[in-house]
Amino acid sequence: MTSITVNPVACAAYGYCAELLPELVTLDEWGYPVVDGAPVPPTLVALARRAARECPRRAFLVDEAPDPTGRGRSRAQAGR
Repeated sequence: MTSITVNPVACAAYGYCAELLPELVTLDEWGYPVVDGAPVPPTLVALARRAARECPRRAFLVDEAPDPTGRGRSRAQAGR
């Protein structure tokens, strides 16, 4: 499961994340990003990663928790 968060202390309200990922990021009245913490749909994961890479303050974070079912991982990653 992939989710996004914003470090509000590091964020300087550039708005790149909202430009790159308008489906999941809105800006508040001061230009700071607002995210709901819901899982990122698989079709938007690549855009979420790009938004994190391009954040000038590194305040936009992509959290990728391991899949508890073990699907999509190699045998080495699954500990077999």
